[in-house]
Amino acid sequence: MSGKAFMALPDGADATSEFRSCLVELMRLTGNQVPSRATDSRDEARQWEAEVRKKLRERLDTRQAPEQWFDTLVRAAVLDPNPSFNRQFVEPAVASFGRRRVLTTLIRYLRTGTNQERAGAARAWYWAQPSLEITGQDDTGKWIPTPDSQAEFEAVADLSAEWGEATLREFVANDDLDVRRCILPGLSLRPERHPAELHDLVAEAVNVARTHPDEYLRHRVEHQV
Repeated sequence: MSGKAFMALPDGADATSEFRSCLVELMRLTGNQVPSRATDSRDEARQWEAEVRKKLRERLDTRQAPEQWFDTLVRAAVLDPNPSFNRQFVEPAVASFGRRRVLTTLIRYLRTGTNQERAGAARAWYWAQPSLEITGQDDTGKWIPTPDSQAEFEAVADLSAEWGEATLREFVANDDLDVRRCILPGLSLRPERHPAELHDLVAEAVNVARTHPDEYLRHRVEHQV
């Protein structure tokens, strides 16, 4: 299966109105003037969003975010319907407020939010989690991470484990299609990566994905088992 390409994540539920409200609030917080729109046409709305994103990117890349930005910045990351562009909100939040605080907030969204927020938290988690920087392999073929990246990874290992169990349970229990689509790519489906008491739940998650009427879920699971 490794030679086959991943199917693109399908578009999810429309959170455009709430997301654009977050953009407006971030523009206000960062001291930017909100550009006006003459009409509500789709093309003009896209141009408006692109202009706002550009202005926010310039401001967020060049200064430390003050405390009053936190909630809106993370909420924008969660509501952003684009699983690549949400990075522009996640990374400044991590840089300014710390990875642990951001990850903890995303776990809260997953557990207590609306289905839109749960799906968005899963998309944002991809950019918020730490990644290991590899320097090479040892004599046994095991990858060797840099000490700094290993320390960063271990510093939030408890939250990563908490997220892993929470997403596994959410995937099985929540039949919302967008939630399942967004959770599955980051879900570990190898039993040995979970405590023994979760092995039956892993098997159930695999069965849900393999027998689901949605083509994306059926396609994606075969890359992860």
